[in-house]
Amino acid sequence: MKINSGNLRTLGTGFQTRFQGGLGQAEAQADLVATVVPSSTGSEEYGWLGKVPNVREWLGDRVVNNATKSDYKIKNRDFELTMAVDRNDIEDDNLGIYGPLFEEMGRSSGAFPSQLVFGLLKNGFNTACYDGQYFFDTDHPVLGADGVTVNSVSNVTAGAAAPWFLMDLSRAIRPIILQKRKDFQFVPMDNPDDPNVFHKKQFLYGVDARMNVGFGFWQFAFASKTALDTAGYAAAFTALEGLKGDMDRPLGIRPTHLVVPPVYREAAQRILNNENDAAGASNPWKGSAKLEVVPWLA
Repeated sequence: MKINSGNLRTLGTGFQTRFQGGLGQAEAQADLVATVVPSSTGSEEYGWLGKVPNVREWLGDRVVNNATKSDYKIKNRDFELTMAVDRNDIEDDNLGIYGPLFEEMGRSSGAFPSQLVFGLLKNGFNTACYDGQYFFDTDHPVLGADGVTVNSVSNVTAGAAAPWFLMDLSRAIRPIILQKRKDFQFVPMDNPDDPNVFHKKQFLYGVDARMNVGFGFWQFAFASKTALDTAGYAAAFTALEGLKGDMDRPLGIRPTHLVVPPVYREAAQRILNNENDAAGASNPWKGSAKLEVVPWLA
């Protein structure tokens, strides 16, 4: 192939097409557990996370729900992936391997938000959320019915096993926030006069994005580090269902999804799908939640 602007433009279009094809292959598991929030600046503040709104009887004046209780902020980060195509490979028409590589480049870019989201979820045991506590913790502060703060509300069961998660994903705000400033864009650097071509005989094709992740309401997720069995699942289900907001207000939490790493696939399927338990009795937890097996939690 002759190296000229027309041929390079055609080649770049082909690479971008393969990239877009791979982009569509990635399973968007991030959207299941994360609220996607568009961003227009370098960072976004989420002061409203300090309070879950709840309707009250109107007695006297209205009570204004202040949305500036916390100063939780998510700062956008830059991410990139760049592929080099050797000039000799273009001149020799040795391009067969590049199509699949650009397709994988697209698949990697499409899967990256899920990696971010579930990476943060795994680190929820040692990463603070809006109230200053770890997202999964035993002493979240909540106002009691008497207006006094109670520092003993838990959304976690301690243990030494691989963690699994029970969540209410029916809400407008989900346990994780996926903040997007700019989604992945394909950018060619394929001018024959580019410095990278002169110095290294390489045409460059890259993608870049700006985004980040943070935590939403901790009340909508429960984590356990005990082995996944019927007793542990029942305890987590009851605990999540019973979490309340400030002033002892019920949140109407309905556990909808059991989110697990692949190691728990079989155990989770037994709990959620089997008609009977190990003793032959009717399984009361059959169909109680949807199963989501997440490779990024492995």
